[in-house]
Amino acid sequence: MSESSSGVNTSSGSFPKSHSSQYSDLSVTHTPLSVDLSPDSGIVTTPLPSSRFRFTSWQDLEQSDVRGDQLSCPRVREGPSEDELFVREENETPLQTGRRKRDNEGQKWGERLQENWENCVDLNLSYQDLGDPFQQENFHRILRRLIRVERLQLVNNSLTDLSSIRLPSCRSLNLHRNHLLCVRQLPKLPVVEHLCLSENSITTLCGLGTLRTSPLNSLTFTRNPVTYTKDYRKRVFSCLPNLKVLDGIPKLPEDSVTPGLELSAATRVCNIL
Repeated sequence: MSESSSGVNTSSGSFPKSHSSQYSDLSVTHTPLSVDLSPDSGIVTTPLPSSRFRFTSWQDLEQSDVRGDQLSCPRVREGPSEDELFVREENETPLQTGRRKRDNEGQKWGERLQENWENCVDLNLSYQDLGDPFQQENFHRILRRLIRVERLQLVNNSLTDLSSIRLPSCRSLNLHRNHLLCVRQLPKLPVVEHLCLSENSITTLCGLGTLRTSPLNSLTFTRNPVTYTKDYRKRVFSCLPNLKVLDGIPKLPEDSVTPGLELSAATRVCNIL
């Protein structure tokens, strides 16, 4: 029922013949795909891996020294177990629930340790197709373990709220094409330098001040309703004075003027005696 992989980093070594022969029709290496980004996102894409092992759970690759931090764009949209699906259909007493959880705890704990998300530095978790609440819960569980990730791509995952997540080491975050409504729904990003929020549903700059203390260098709001706000660029740079690039355009002299304080020639009063 559960599916938790789509590719393995080529540096992880060879795989056993028993698995490669089973999927011999998929052994042809395909041209790597790239994350579909807008050209002004300002974030370098990470190639997606071959689909040769797309039907294999990476924990089941026997005789191979593969860890979770060696995976390239792993599929993490894990589905409910058969027992959990049964519980959804039948009423279960608290005693039965506790017994079932204890029985599965040992096996799940071993798999969680093998994932080794804590040591991931560069990770692509895009296009996960999180259609079930169970999958979303599992996805958030993984995000909470990314304590060392520096470059993270979460493109097109229908994400709506990541405010409960903290990414203490993340310097580059790509949230292109999700369902965020405001900046307050972002994860905690104390050291972020590059942030892409293009093609979301952000309508307000409220909460942007939370990024003021971070070393944010470039920010992308392209194709969000907020970009139509009056004095949009001036307001962003006023809130983030250390920002250098907004929507792919470097900071201009006129972006430094505090909104509402500029005095145009049309507003000046001239008295003729």
